[in-house]
Amino acid sequence: MAVLALTVFATISAILIVPPLLVEIATDLDISVAVAGQLATATFAAWAVTGVSAGPLSDSFGRRPVALVCLAVLSISMLGCAFAPNLETLLALRVLTGLGGGVIPPNIVGSVSDVISPERRAQAVSALLSIQGLAAAISVPLVAVLADLGGWQFAFMVYGSVLVVGLVANFLWLPREQGERVRNFAYFSRYRSLVSIRFFRVAVPVNVTQRIAFWGSVSFFAAYLIHTFDLSVGFVALPLAITSLGQMAGNYSASYAANLRYRALIIAACGIAGGAFGFVVFSVEMGLWATVAVATLSTGLLSVSFPILIAASTEYSGESKATGVGLMGFSNQGGGMLGAAIAGALLANVGYMGIGYMCVGATVVSALLTSLFGRQFGESAGQNRG
Repeated sequence: MAVLALTVFATISAILIVPPLLVEIATDLDISVAVAGQLATATFAAWAVTGVSAGPLSDSFGRRPVALVCLAVLSISMLGCAFAPNLETLLALRVLTGLGGGVIPPNIVGSVSDVISPERRAQAVSALLSIQGLAAAISVPLVAVLADLGGWQFAFMVYGSVLVVGLVANFLWLPREQGERVRNFAYFSRYRSLVSIRFFRVAVPVNVTQRIAFWGSVSFFAAYLIHTFDLSVGFVALPLAITSLGQMAGNYSASYAANLRYRALIIAACGIAGGAFGFVVFSVEMGLWATVAVATLSTGLLSVSFPILIAASTEYSGESKATGVGLMGFSNQGGGMLGAAIAGALLANVGYMGIGYMCVGATVVSALLTSLFGRQFGESAGQNRG
């Protein structure tokens, strides 16, 4: 579990490193913040592509070899970013980061699901997702501090080194699987069986729309604070740390809601409230700390639904748990790709207020889908599915 926790921490840090650095990268490369924001879009797009194949890879070929290969790819791409001379090279390397990073979370959840009983699975999954919040709480502010000390390239070097440590730890201590695993890439058959289940056909669009709001707002929040309140890159670390605590709280609280039959109502209500607070952040003039407080509420509320849906997916996916988690991960990365792209386009054409409208619109759509098909989220709650 210690190795898995380190792997989650390092992987999520690699994905989230870009938002605090947008202003620095844009200034250094002489591009706009909106254009620099497409580095996040490229990362999420690649993450979404591998997220689809991550589950079948892990279920078919084993947790350990998949973890080692993908951590090696992540390490190379992060260290390469530190030496990228232009935007095109950075984009290519961030695509590589997304390709490697997209496989890790489903592989880890699959590893835990293999050994944790159904009764405790929701708590274990929520705990691992809380580490993602911890990564945001620690890594995102630290990225800003590192950039202030040594430039944005220095931040990539430090976190690339952390990934190398994670790779070595997995090689040394991640246990080899007992028994013989089937060595064929059963891609289509696994997905056909899952897509035939109505839960996944409903849960994917519900999660995509919520994650559009979450990732779209998170991707540009640091830049918004820097431009609106004239903050330094180093000082913005403190507000980012506070808002990341909201994500941790949202992920952790999801463990208590994951087994409730009315979890669909929780998903819808938290989404609507989080989107409304997101609108306030980008659209209403407030002081710095009032903005940070409202953003923390928004981030926390928008972080509740994803762990619930991940835990629910393990109830339906049988022997293809990593594939089920990968499908939900695909909706997360798809939402991240769309959120970053839409938010960047709105920023370029409307301003930061457009990101607020995006938060409201996306979460309203998600809540409508949840209310229309909410029975699917509740019918298996509390049951011990394998």
